[in-house]
Amino acid sequence: MTGVLAALLLLAGMGASHAVVRIADDRGGRIGTYVDRYQGLRSSGETVIIDGLCASACTIVLGAIPHDKICVTTHAMLGFHAAWDFGANGRAITNPEATQMLYSMYPSPVRRWIAARGGLTPHMIFLRGKQLQALYKPCYLDAQASATKILVSH
Repeated sequence: MTGVLAALLLLAGMGASHAVVRIADDRGGRIGTYVDRYQGLRSSGETVIIDGLCASACTIVLGAIPHDKICVTTHAMLGFHAAWDFGANGRAITNPEATQMLYSMYPSPVRRWIAARGGLTPHMIFLRGKQLQALYKPCYLDAQASATKILVSH
């Protein structure tokens, strides 16, 4: 599996409706892997805390999980770029169809933010800080929650 969630934390000891998934350092991977992962997460009703880097295919979370189930910390940073495949010579080449599919998964405010920065290109653009916090509600990790975490990495 190419895509890894380097730090996916499931907070234990909570009912299913209060469960939380924390994304802290995810550089992305294959789009299909993330679509599958987030479909399961969506149906679980869990809240997603973005508390660090969520880049590339990881950002599909924005379209797969309901807006009211996502919050961002002051450390949250989303990285967007065009989708790509390996070409015949082993080099990365932009895949326009996959890029359009990826772009269409994002909520309108995120698409507008991306479009205002030239769209999805091979170069990563980052949404963070006040701009990100204007789009998603803030979340706060309390000491009790961080004391009950279970580290899961793929």
